[in-house]
Amino acid sequence: MQQFTEHQLDGVVIVSAVGAVDMLTAPKLQEAIDAVVERKPAGLIVDLTDVDFLGSAGMQVLVLTQKRVDGQSRFAVVADGPATSRPLKVTGLTDYVDLFSTLDAAVADLRDD
Repeated sequence: MQQFTEHQLDGVVIVSAVGAVDMLTAPKLQEAIDAVVERKPAGLIVDLTDVDFLGSAGMQVLVLTQKRVDGQSRFAVVADGPATSRPLKVTGLTDYVDLFSTLDAAVADLRDD
């Protein structure tokens, strides 16, 4: 099974991750996201619903992505639970990145703009 996959839903590109996003896997996530960002989509969502560990390298990918898309695309992260949303909240990243607990909520928000 591929760890990072991409699909579209209602004009929004979603990059989904599975398993651990750590210093070994974060570069692959960055590559997957960079490929999407180059196409300048209206919206980009990183879905961490199936991630069971989010390390600092994974969080850095999210910060870099926010900086890279700033102004050209809407960007959101889907994370819910202690393995993903908690580290994002504790580190204060939710001040910079839009965080949603469900993919449906994130897609609805990005479509509203």
